[in-house]
Amino acid sequence: MDYFSVIAAERRSVADMLDGLSPRQWETPSLCAGWRVRDVAAHMSVVLTHGMGSLLVAAVRAGGNLDRANRIVVAREATRPIRDIIGDLRANADSRFTPPTFGSEAPLTETLLHGEDMRVPLGIADGPPPERWLGALDLLVSPKGRRGFAAKGVPAVRYVATDTEWAYGTGEEVRGPAAALALTISGRPARLSELSGPGLATVRAWAGG
Repeated sequence: MDYFSVIAAERRSVADMLDGLSPRQWETPSLCAGWRVRDVAAHMSVVLTHGMGSLLVAAVRAGGNLDRANRIVVAREATRPIRDIIGDLRANADSRFTPPTFGSEAPLTETLLHGEDMRVPLGIADGPPPERWLGALDLLVSPKGRRGFAAKGVPAVRYVATDTEWAYGTGEEVRGPAAALALTISGRPARLSELSGPGLATVRAWAGG
């Protein structure tokens, strides 16, 4: 499916959210280890403005370590003025960039997850409509999704969204909002408390929450 219209809407929604934050909120630790809200916003911005080029150059300088390269680039971009980071998100909201070998489901998943990486620690409950998570959930539980979003794989339970029509897997059920399921499957246990069902103990042990 072509998710780019949803991605553009989410990028603008994130920009609107960021526009209303105080300087102190920009320094709040996000769900991404070691990154503040400012760093996550900068990461979302640099992907749109520099594509893979800047990251590949940094990777060479980092001895081929992509994770280290990403953090180097983000640390640099996060020093930019807040208005510029937000402006780049808005100006490039319609970007159709996708990582190599992935389709539009990848930027959809990244945009949704990073939005929650910032909203959850800030206590902002006004997230995306549940149906926007469908494509992201499908990617997260797929073999392809393990390459970039759910490297640990997922426990063998049946996941059921309670706020939209989505389910996956067999075995004991784990139920909850689509966003909470997506965060948990991607290794972010911040909304694990919103899940329930007989399979929750398995998921909780796997997630470390």
